[in-house]
Formats: sequence, C-alpha cells, structure tokens
Amino acid sequence: MPALATFEERLSVWTTATMKLVFGFENSEVHLGVAPTNNDKFGDYQCNAAMELARTLKKAPRQIAQEFVDKAELPDFVEKIDIAGPGFINFTLSNAALSEHIEALEKDAFLGVEQSGQGKTVVIDYSSPNVAKPMHIGHIRSTVIGNAIDRLYRFLGYNVIADNHLGDWGTQFGLMMVGYRSFLDEDALKASPVEELERVYVASYNKSKEDDTWRDKAKAELVKLQQGDAENRALWETFIELSIKEFNTIYDRLDVKFDLYRGESFYNDRLPIMIKSLEDKGLAKESDGALIVDLEEDGMPICIVRKSDGGYNYATTDLATVEARIEEFNPERIVYVTDERQQLHFNQFFTIADKLGFDANLVHVWFGLMRLPEATFSTREGNVIKLASLLDEAEDRALEMVKSSSPDMPEDQQKDLAKAIGIGAIKYTDLSQNPQSLVTFTWEKALNMEGNSGPYLQYAYARISSVSDKHQALYPDIDLTKYSINIEHQIERRLAIKLSRFPAAIQIAADNYRPNILADYLYDLAQIYSSFYQNVPFLKAEKGVRESRIRLCRSAAATLKQGLNLLGIETRERI
Repeated sequence: MPALATFEERLSVWTTATMKLVFGFENSEVHLGVAPTNNDKFGDYQCNAAMELARTLKKAPRQIAQEFVDKAELPDFVEKIDIAGPGFINFTLSNAALSEHIEALEKDAFLGVEQSGQGKTVVIDYSSPNVAKPMHIGHIRSTVIGNAIDRLYRFLGYNVIADNHLGDWGTQFGLMMVGYRSFLDEDALKASPVEELERVYVASYNKSKEDDTWRDKAKAELVKLQQGDAENRALWETFIELSIKEFNTIYDRLDVKFDLYRGESFYNDRLPIMIKSLEDKGLAKESDGALIVDLEEDGMPICIVRKSDGGYNYATTDLATVEARIEEFNPERIVYVTDERQQLHFNQFFTIADKLGFDANLVHVWFGLMRLPEATFSTREGNVIKLASLLDEAEDRALEMVKSSSPDMPEDQQKDLAKAIGIGAIKYTDLSQNPQSLVTFTWEKALNMEGNSGPYLQYAYARISSVSDKHQALYPDIDLTKYSINIEHQIERRLAIKLSRFPAAIQIAADNYRPNILADYLYDLAQIYSSFYQNVPFLKAEKGVRESRIRLCRSAAATLKQGLNLLGIETRERI
C-alpha cells in the first residue's frame, strides 16, 4: 500500500486477511473489503461480506458477522466494530487515527492521492473543432469534460498527451479555396478571421448548389490541394493558422492547454498503408466501388473505409491515428471525448482496431448534448450560439453580481473576479452533471450563490480562507504547526472523514471518466464545512482547540482549492 493509504484501503486489507483467517479459506470470489457507510450513525465503513458468504459457509449472515467480530483483533486505527441489520459489519475509526491522518494529508503535496499513473502515458483526444469555423456552444462539453479528465490523470501522475485532433481536411476545403478567391472581405478577415472564413464557405457552398461549374471548380481546387499544389497548400495552411489563433483565444479564457494540435491531415500519408493492412488481413472488401469492412457479425452495419471516388472516411483516419499514437507514445490508454451521436462510429472503429491486432486500450467517453431554454442568450447568429458569446455573457452577468455585492472593490479586481465566477459557473454547470446526461443550461442555476453551483463553491473557499486570515491577524505570533489537530466534536469527525476520502473521489472520478463524482464530493465537503463553521466556535474557542479547528479549516480550503482546480475552476481569496 502507498505511504498515505486511505482508511478504506487499510481496512479492506485487514478485513480480507481476517475473514480468510477466521473462516479458513485462501481465496474467495466474494469482495471481503469495506465501503464507506451512507450514514455516519452506522459508523464510518461497512463490510457486507457476511451476506455473500452465507451460501458458501452455510450459516446465517448475522452468525457469520458475529463470529468474525468475536474472533477479530481490531487494528489500532479502529475505535469500535458493530453488527447491524441482517449482518452488516460496521467500523468506526478512532479520533486519534483521524487526527493523525489529516495532519499527514496536510503535509502531502497530493493530499494523499496516490501517484498511480507513474510511468504510464495516456492520450486524451478532446475539443477538436473544425478549421475555418468558429467554436460554438456544441464544443463546450468536449472541451470542458476532456480538460477535467486531462487534469485528473495528470494529478494521478500520468504522462498525459492532450491532443486537439482538428478537422482540417476534406471536401469543404475545395469550396473554401474558390470562395476565398471570390468572396473574401479583407477588412472582415482582419477583424474576425474565422467568422469571415465561415461566411466565405457558406457563400461558396450556396453557389455550388446552384452552379455545377462552381462545384467542378471546387473539386479541381481540392485535387490540387491533395496533390500538393504550393499555392493551395499555402492558402490551406493560412486557414489553419488563423483558426488555431482564434481557437486559442477561447482556450486561454477557459484555461485549457493542449500538447498537440494534430489535425486529420497529419495522418494522410498513412491512409493508403492502412487500407493495405485491412486488405492484407482480409478485413476489407469491395462493395459498389467502395471498400468496406463488414461488421454484421459484430452487430453493427458495414463501415466504409474508402469511398467509391477514392476518398477516405473518418474510420480510416482514426485507425491510422491510433496506429501512429501507439508507435510514438506507447500509451496505456487512448481516450476520446465526443458527443453521443458518434457512438456507432467509435464502436465500429474500435472493433476494427481490435481485429487489426492493435495493442491499445481505446475508450470513448461520450456525453449528452447541452441545450438552452429559448432566448437564454442575448447574442445569436441564426441557430448557432458562438462560444465566445456565451463566455462574454457569463462574465457580464458575473460582473453585475460582483459590482452589487462588492461595490468598493477596485474595477480591475471586479473584472478578474467576474471572469473567475462567470467561466467557473459555465464549467461547473457542465461538470456537475453525469456526462451522459442531457444538460439544460440556465443562468439562474449556473450563477446561483446558494445551490450546487460553481459560485457557491468558490464562495465557500473564500469564506474558509477568510477565517484563516482572521486568525493570522488576531494571533500573528502563533505557529499553527506546533498545535495538533484534535478531533472531539461529531461535526469535526464528519469533516475529517470527508477530507480523508478526497483521494478515493479523485480515483473513482478518473477511473469512470466522470468529473461529476469530484464535483459531488466538493459540494458535500462545502456543506459539511458550513455545518462545522455554524456549530462550533472558531476564533473564540480556547487556545489549542482554536488552532486545531483552524488547521481543519486550512485542510478544507486546500482540498476545495485543489478539487476545483482539477475541474478547471479558478478560486479567489475574496468574493
């Protein structure tokens, strides 16, 4: 076990070994460990093995539990053991062990989170907007969920390769070429490059529907690009450069960073080789001029890997991309974060990758769409809500709140705080939901200072920080490290237990690719802290007790700050 093993790990090791000793078996398919109790009146951890062992041991669960309790010698960190109901075995930790553990967590840079990813690489493919199109509300979930998973895995010690797999290749670029040369407004391009490129594309596309010769021109320009024509290649690279520059303005606001920007085009040279591999292994066959992989036996429709016109489909590019990532990074897993509509595509190409013998742990993290009530946002262009407009409105609304609550705060601080609150509100609204759920976004919920929201947690952190600051101001000469954490009050126990479970929340959230598990943990922590603050004296407590509680405060603040950071949400000392 790691040096700072959780109580659940320590207790599970002990119950497993003791169960085997008491009942005389070496191996068991039954889980003999413990899990946190849902209600602290039943202790801190619970073992349910007695129910599952009843058939094997041919005894009543309660009898098994009693026999275990009678023969077990408790570890020194357990205060007592009880039996409840039909045979639940409940454990209560000792206050001394809790105190010692929280002090150890306080000194640990990772707050007790095991660096389980050391020596392992994970590639996370997320966000992935299309070149020459502005980012819109549809990109927010992939970007925010992907970045939270990215942060979680880095915190667990993994070498993370965050790859923004841009949509930078395909038939649309032929239309872009002819449209750029015919419809471009130079001033508009300087003012808002990607919006102008999108306008040019739409104008060119519309003309192609009316004019066959225009469509032929676009195809000819695309062929020239694909064949490496220098002029078209330079123009295409300009589209990419302008797009990435504008995308980065959004990513900077969201505090999202990528290690790689490798679009579909990066893997073009591999596509013919990939087709040959599919043919050599007997996986691909011709059908009406196209090349397909028949997945009927796998319960899926056919997958086209090369179209009848010789063009390649997304599956081919994705297979080539996996092969390249394996060769370059040897990742322990590759994670893709996309919306629910791409499930069939990923099931198909994962299946083909397996048939090709790729040694890759491929994971598709799919999410439900984000929807908006009618007229929620003031800035609309057609049916598309630009992501920049969403972020602007978030900051504007947050600034109104800040000016109302802190009118004397300097203007630059108000704007900085509004940015943290506004962007944090959008992120938390998304990340507090199960990724696979449909999210209906409302400003009322996102910016609610009292409910389960980003601003509520940011305010909770600021409030905890202020208590520590007040103690420092009142007792500037006191060195808190010279005072032990002493847990005596029940609410102190609840807070300490919650702090001790932070590592488990991180690991479970990462293992399941569900940042909402961490969000739930942080909300519960903030609520327990609030009860702690309201029910026991802090600054007016007697010396020693006062310092112990301030140390608990500081541990809660550090945990809340770290947890919010892993969700990509900034904190401020004052709100």
